[in-house]
Amino acid sequence: MLSSETSEKQEMPSSVNLLDEINSPADLKNLPRAKLPQLAAEIRKLIVEVVSRTGGHLASSLGAVELAIAVHYVFDTPKDRVIWDVGHQAYAHKILTGRRADFPSLRQHGGLSGFTRRSESPYDSFSTGHSGTSISAGLGMACANFLKKEDAKVVAVIGDGSLTAGLAYEGLNQAGGILKRDLIVILNDNEMSISRNVGALSNYFARLLSGRIYDNLRENSKKVLRTMPVAWELVRRSEVHAKGMILPSTVFEELGFNYVGPIDGHNVDLLVSTLRNMRQLKGPQFLHVVTQKGKGYAPAEADPILWHGPGPFDPASGEMRKEAASGPSYSQIFG
Repeated sequence: MLSSETSEKQEMPSSVNLLDEINSPADLKNLPRAKLPQLAAEIRKLIVEVVSRTGGHLASSLGAVELAIAVHYVFDTPKDRVIWDVGHQAYAHKILTGRRADFPSLRQHGGLSGFTRRSESPYDSFSTGHSGTSISAGLGMACANFLKKEDAKVVAVIGDGSLTAGLAYEGLNQAGGILKRDLIVILNDNEMSISRNVGALSNYFARLLSGRIYDNLRENSKKVLRTMPVAWELVRRSEVHAKGMILPSTVFEELGFNYVGPIDGHNVDLLVSTLRNMRQLKGPQFLHVVTQKGKGYAPAEADPILWHGPGPFDPASGEMRKEAASGPSYSQIFG
C-alpha cells in the first residue's frame, strides 16, 4: 500500500534495482542526481518490507529517506561526521552505509541495532538512544576537528521533538554564541506542511541564503559597518527582522546560526543543492527541513503516531499482527 502522492515526481523502481549496486556512500555518489528519487522509492520499499517482519521505527525513518540520501551524496562520510539524534530516522542511513544485506536482521538477536551504534559501523559517529544529544555531540566533534586542524564537516540531524530537550538548546547556545565552530544542524521538522506557493518561495530563499554570494556580501558588509556603530546596529536589526518576516529564523539567528529554510525535505535535488552550498560556509549553520512522517506508505501517512514504532504487520493491508503473549509483559514484571 505504497502511497502514490509525492511532493515531487518520485519515480517508482524500474526493472533495474539501483539499490543492489549501493554498498557505500561512494557508490551513491556515482548515481546521477536524476536517479535519486527512484533510489528513495526503493529504500522505502525495503524499509516497509523489513519492518513489517521485525517491527521498528517506521514512520520517522520513511520521512527521512531523501534527507539521508542527500547527506551522504554531498558529504564525505565517514570522514565528515553525521549524528542522527535518537536514531529513529536512521534506517535509510544504515541501508546506504554498507548494511543493506544485513538490514533484514534489524532489531533481531545478533543483528543490526534499531539505533546508530559506533561498534556497528564507522558511519555511526555517535551511539544514540536518548533524544536531544546530537547537537552537543556534534559540537564536541567540531571542536576536535578545530584542535586537530582537520578539514572535516560535522552534521547533526535533529527532529522537532528532540529539539525540545534542554540539552539541544545548550548545544545551540555553545555552538552559535560562544565557540562559533563549523557545525551544520539540520532540523527535520515533520509537524508542519508547506503549501505549493509558500514552498516555492521558501525554496528560492533557501538557495539565496545558502549561497556564497549572499554569505560573502553579508560578511564583508559587516566588516565595514562595524566601524560605524550606529549604521551597524541599524543594519544588523534590519537583517534579522527582514529574514524574520519571511522565514521563522529569528530565534536561531539570535543564537548565532545562519538559518536556511524551511525547504521541502522530500525534494532530494533541492536538498543536494542546498547542502552543497552550506558545506562551503564557515561557522554555525542551521537548515530547516520539512518532511512528512510515514512518507510513501499510506497507512503511516494517515496515522504517523500509530505507525511510529509498530510491531510486525501485513505490508499490503496495513493490518498489524497481534502475537499471543507467552508470559507476563515487561511492564508487569517491572511494576
